[in-house]
Amino acid sequence: MANKKSPSKPPVAETPIADVFEGRRPSASEKAWAENTLAPTLEKAPEKPIGAPSGVNLDEHGHARFTTISGVPVRRLYTEADLPEDWRHDQYLGYPGQPPYARGIHATGYRGKLFTMRQFSGFASPEETNQRYKYLLEHGGSGLSVAFDLPTLMGYDSDHPASEGEVGKCGVAIDSLEDMEILFGGIDLEQTTVSMTINSPASVLWAMYLVVAEKQGADWKKISGTIQNDILKEYIAQKEYIYPPAPSMRLVVDTFEFGSRFTPRFNTISISGYHIREAGSTALQELAFTLYDGVEYVEWARRRGLDVDEFGPRLSFFFNAHNDFFEEIAKYRAARKIWYQVMKDRFGAKNERTRLMRFHTQTAGVSLPAQQPMNNIARVALQALAAVLGGTQSLHTDAYDEALALPTEEAARIALRTQQIIAYESGVTQTVDPLGGSYFLERLTLDMEKGAFDYFEKLDAMGGMVKAIERGYPQKEIAEASYQYQRAVEAREKVIVGVNEFTIEEESPHILYIDESVARQQAAKLKALRGRRSNEEVQRRLEALKKAAAQNPKAGSNGNVSNANTMPYIVDAVRAYATVGEICDALRQVYGTYTEVSVT
Repeated sequence: MANKKSPSKPPVAETPIADVFEGRRPSASEKAWAENTLAPTLEKAPEKPIGAPSGVNLDEHGHARFTTISGVPVRRLYTEADLPEDWRHDQYLGYPGQPPYARGIHATGYRGKLFTMRQFSGFASPEETNQRYKYLLEHGGSGLSVAFDLPTLMGYDSDHPASEGEVGKCGVAIDSLEDMEILFGGIDLEQTTVSMTINSPASVLWAMYLVVAEKQGADWKKISGTIQNDILKEYIAQKEYIYPPAPSMRLVVDTFEFGSRFTPRFNTISISGYHIREAGSTALQELAFTLYDGVEYVEWARRRGLDVDEFGPRLSFFFNAHNDFFEEIAKYRAARKIWYQVMKDRFGAKNERTRLMRFHTQTAGVSLPAQQPMNNIARVALQALAAVLGGTQSLHTDAYDEALALPTEEAARIALRTQQIIAYESGVTQTVDPLGGSYFLERLTLDMEKGAFDYFEKLDAMGGMVKAIERGYPQKEIAEASYQYQRAVEAREKVIVGVNEFTIEEESPHILYIDESVARQQAAKLKALRGRRSNEEVQRRLEALKKAAAQNPKAGSNGNVSNANTMPYIVDAVRAYATVGEICDALRQVYGTYTEVSVT
């Protein structure tokens, strides 16, 4: 409920100075400023959160209450007194390219290399998406990011009954190696970095990608890119899982081991806070749960017997860029500091690359309403700028029609141009960490760090993230945060331009529409594929995969992978043109499927 207290409180000039500084002891100069300058100003024009109705957002003193989008209180003024007494630049910030990496992992920032400009794209058939990829590359995109449709994400072929009505709708339909060959036809995979947003069937789609690269003549040791492969955030937020947590974690560790042996430049996981934030978390929850997911993956890999300095350098992260500009920048800076500390102190990493946090950022789809969609161009620009000022290595900007459908060609181009304007016209890429040293930003960064480690303690006490998921802890935390934000929007404590304020009557915009012809096309291709391949060979390789999946893997030796590592068997099945659904069904027979326990 909104605060109902009457706004007619004594003017701030009559309240204690402690109230003016929100409980913090002011310096002599601050006290003089509060008495001589601030108090008369507040008496003439009391503060009021922009857009909020009268009487809303007042604290216990009747003063206006300002918060970040996550609900964190924001003080009127930040000075050196808001930092710890022992705060020193070299201890808390350091220099770019040096621990604790608050100011970035590269000494020259973007002066040596710009962030990779990706557009999350994929729709309808592999043929149509291939044309979109070539369009984006021709217009200056420097990397590709593959969006798969729901059947692919859930490990079903396009002709499966469960796929009806979803084929090609939220991404591209990929059923077999043949589709992957079409998807990347005419695109040099040794020269183009590719990110794939796929989780439960990640090892299957990655195997298809590797075989396509192999067929192109590319050297696996030279190709670079990322598979998302983050199953923990599926249980926490997005809910696109197939198998129970334990075997799912085993599959992830299999990719770690395989990747460290055969694809040393490819990121075998993108530990994702993006979907946690899209589910309604606060910025702090996104930070804490994402980094702790990373801790959990490292723990499971070490139990296998893997050396953290072998697979650790290929762990990457994926964050959301939301609307609260400074809160987002603080989140990225804190993330680097925390990951450095965790890898050094908790896991004893010796390789400096293992201690570096590298991350991709995507602007917040959930923040882009369907109402007045052109306003979203401004939102995306603000979010993208925060990501750049926060030091992201790779960036995807959402299209303004995100809430309505997959992006039209024009919307995708505007999103790409937004990145290019920031990179080439704004000037923010010319110096490293230009906001470093801001009292406000440094205080937010320190508070993010502390809050994240507080969550770490709770998760450690529960026995780790898998145990916490099974008892519904992160899910409940996110649900409560989501509820509080929606309540604030409905009470107009938070203004959403064009949604709960500044609304207009408007016509429906032109959107990209995917019809059912894609499903028919994919089904025909599958029928033809099954008719010309060796189905006996496919079954033989699927049986070998099931046998390996049923074994208990241990780390391989002498540069090899475990005999029970599923990746080589998946690659073999892919080479025989086994489909996504067939490979996932083979694993379903061994591992079963997962149904989430209801959380109350």
